[in-house]
Amino acid sequence: MAGESSQRPPENDVDEEFVDDSASDDVLSIEANAVVPDLFTTPAPVRDALATATSQAQDETVRECVPLLAAMDSDIEYNAHGVPSLLRENHIRFLQKQLGRFPAPYVAADASRPWFLYWSLNALALLGFDTAVYREDLIKTVRTMQNPSGGIGGGHGQNSHLATTYAVVLALAIVGGEDAYEAIDRKSMWRWLCSLKQPSGGIQMTLGGEVDVRGAYCAAVIVTLLNLPLDLSTDSPAWTPERPTLFTGLADYVRRCQTFEGGISGKPDGEAHGAYAFCALGCLSILDTPHRIIPKYLDVPRLISWLSSRQYAPEGGFSGRTNKLVDGCYSHWVGGCWPLIDAVLKGASELEDQPIEGRFSPHQSSLYSREGLIRYILCCGQDRSKRGGLRDKPSRPSDAYHTCYVLSGLSSAQHQWDLTYVNEDETILPGPKWVVSPSTDGTQIFDEEDRVGTIHPVYTIPQESVDDMMAYFASRQGF
Repeated sequence: MAGESSQRPPENDVDEEFVDDSASDDVLSIEANAVVPDLFTTPAPVRDALATATSQAQDETVRECVPLLAAMDSDIEYNAHGVPSLLRENHIRFLQKQLGRFPAPYVAADASRPWFLYWSLNALALLGFDTAVYREDLIKTVRTMQNPSGGIGGGHGQNSHLATTYAVVLALAIVGGEDAYEAIDRKSMWRWLCSLKQPSGGIQMTLGGEVDVRGAYCAAVIVTLLNLPLDLSTDSPAWTPERPTLFTGLADYVRRCQTFEGGISGKPDGEAHGAYAFCALGCLSILDTPHRIIPKYLDVPRLISWLSSRQYAPEGGFSGRTNKLVDGCYSHWVGGCWPLIDAVLKGASELEDQPIEGRFSPHQSSLYSREGLIRYILCCGQDRSKRGGLRDKPSRPSDAYHTCYVLSGLSSAQHQWDLTYVNEDETILPGPKWVVSPSTDGTQIFDEEDRVGTIHPVYTIPQESVDDMMAYFASRQGF
């Protein structure tokens, strides 16, 4: 034992690379409202002594967030938990403007028009606005974007792309109705998707374009919402005499995108990114139920570790990559991963015939701080000026993209999704169905009037929109 003691370092030895710098002039110190937990008002006590552009940007982000999180602005009304209200009407007006005419400089975003439609309509639906009033105009707009060869481009005469096609299909599902559904040429859509399928198992984003996990997710969403045939056309690059399908090899392609960190990259050997993690989990959850397929193709413990590392304190929001800043959009891209991870953990424990490999213990509380995310969104994510909308962080302007995904993250944090098995027909086996309820994890820190609507955890549009579109095309015979 004496030998072991001699190996101990002197008590006054300090690792100079990491120091307690909480009292430094470089770190913000502010007197916060007593109802706000210190976790969300106090900078991290242990900081790296080496200053870099990354650490300086992180410090600046903390400086701009903590005063808002501290609930000390006399011009803002806070509830009993130090949380401001959701400026619902301001955000609705902002989104309505996004569906109108843009000034000339927006010509640079012309190819993103389908995204503006989806972002704005989905956010309006989350805020409780009846989007059906936009149905007729949306149908007219979409018809000019659809190509005879299949798929939808960013505008008239532009090449079809999976991202813009995905956005338009979701927008049509949101407004709903037979006329909206029939605006899609399903037969040409199927042929176009077949032309994108690759022998590697992945799917191109556009003809001759990149193959990545976005393509896997977008294609899976489109195929299942429109009830397209899975069989490949014989002129598909991936067709062989073994008759593969649109989904053949897709899960294995997703598997190859998991990185050494545990997160998911856009393609094999890339950098892990929050949006790709959601695309990967969403794709797999379409191919099969999450508790069966996700542990089969992904290292779930490592993925959970990586996702957990994306939430920061004191901000409470998520970053999208290692050593990056929090950004409101990851309220969905990372926050939206948790319902699918929950389905893995809970579902595996319910099936007795599940093999030991890949089984996980159920858990009672959330794997992330719902309170932290809600505080970041309502305190830091809202543009409280007349402009309205939601944003990346306080120093950034609001836009349709962030408004959609910040509200989506707020919805996920406010609600609990459970995958249950519903036997709607006694002649067939029970099918999985997502069921939503208000989250009961911890104290509700937001006022009930600030609860937003819900979106399907896989398809990222209201669940009734998913159900209605699927039911419509399920009743169709052929194209």
